[in-house]
Amino acid sequence: MRHPEIVWAQHSERVFLTIELPDAKSPVVKIEPQGKLKFSATAGASDEKYEVELELFKEINVEASKISTGARQIFVVIEKAEKMWWPRLIKGEGRAPPYLKVDWNKWVDEDEENEVGGGGGAEDFELGGLGDLSNFDMGGNEADSDDEDPETLPDASKKTDTATTLEKTADPEELPDAAKAES
Repeated sequence: MRHPEIVWAQHSERVFLTIELPDAKSPVVKIEPQGKLKFSATAGASDEKYEVELELFKEINVEASKISTGARQIFVVIEKAEKMWWPRLIKGEGRAPPYLKVDWNKWVDEDEENEVGGGGGAEDFELGGLGDLSNFDMGGNEADSDDEDPETLPDASKKTDTATTLEKTADPEELPDAAKAES
């Protein structure tokens, strides 16, 4: 098992994650309100397994978060439960894992967030092209979501006993136009 490279940036309301994994097959992203993120997929000619589990710095708003899969990357926009700047992405102090890096192309300092043209805010990301998590498979349904019409997926308002968990298996037909252009 290997870890994909993950780059991240933030502003006070959101965390932007880009999971760099070209030609990922069957990527699955699960996020939980307590701030847990799990990712798994296979990639490469030998279908090597990639997995990562992160315990984010604080709680998140699962229902307002979004995801988009592309040919080379999986984009996750995580809404923070509380509007604030996080001193780091994950709870553990010390050095971040080697596969977790800051996305300096999207990064904006806290004091520059509200400046006109400061960049890095939601206006710099095409959030409209990201899928609404309400269409995600919540688990428990063993059917392969690649074969399902997104409108027939379970309602995201259903909750599990312990936490709301979102799961999405990527379908290349659901890619936004910008992601199709990358491939």
